[in-house]
Amino acid sequence: MPAPYFYEPHLLSGNTSFTLSETSSKHCVQVLRMQAGDRIDLTNGQGYLFEASITAPHKKNTLVAILAEKKFAAPTQSLTLGIALLKNVTRLEWLIEKATEMGVTAIIPLICERTLFEKFKLDRMQNIVQSAMIQSRQTWLPQLSVPIPFKEVIAQQKNAQKLIAHCEPGDKMDIKKVKAAQDCLLLIGPEGDFSKPEIELALQHGCQAIQLGPTRLRTETAGLFALSVLKNF
Repeated sequence: MPAPYFYEPHLLSGNTSFTLSETSSKHCVQVLRMQAGDRIDLTNGQGYLFEASITAPHKKNTLVAILAEKKFAAPTQSLTLGIALLKNVTRLEWLIEKATEMGVTAIIPLICERTLFEKFKLDRMQNIVQSAMIQSRQTWLPQLSVPIPFKEVIAQQKNAQKLIAHCEPGDKMDIKKVKAAQDCLLLIGPEGDFSKPEIELALQHGCQAIQLGPTRLRTETAGLFALSVLKNF
């Protein structure tokens, strides 16, 4: 059975001992009932996996000895998801969790013309990303930005490949025929879809329009489906 896994962003390569955060300490001592000598795994979200042993358990500041460390290379594919904010925050949280589990590199919440709800609690969303990274036992933490207006994202992103999924008629490539690049930006719109001016702006900035199939998908369904097709495992 794998050792319990924790995220400690302040843990650095070369450390021989480390004091766990209060959150990790509480989980170790009060939830898992771990004691001195028990093994745990740690990551700092920057590619490092640390094997550690508890030396002094405490519910607020557990001390561990670092036994070994290993650096994992960053994913060869950089896959950025630009996803519109949703009125139903629970659905957005679910998508962010699942996208993280799938190994997305970055997540950019979009503010679009038809965005109905702009409430976004960054701290909560970051906790969801961190928990999903731990649950899937990854060592690279996806970058999560604050919500950004769609026009700014289009103007600023310099990805080698930029894809926009929309429901308007026009010349669109079937996503299953898309050869995903190693540096890819995927744009998914809100419940009411991207507006025509937004689609035109995206095309003017080099985006490839794609279609996801014969049925109209919810935003979170569209995002997860598209990621599953484009992600190079």
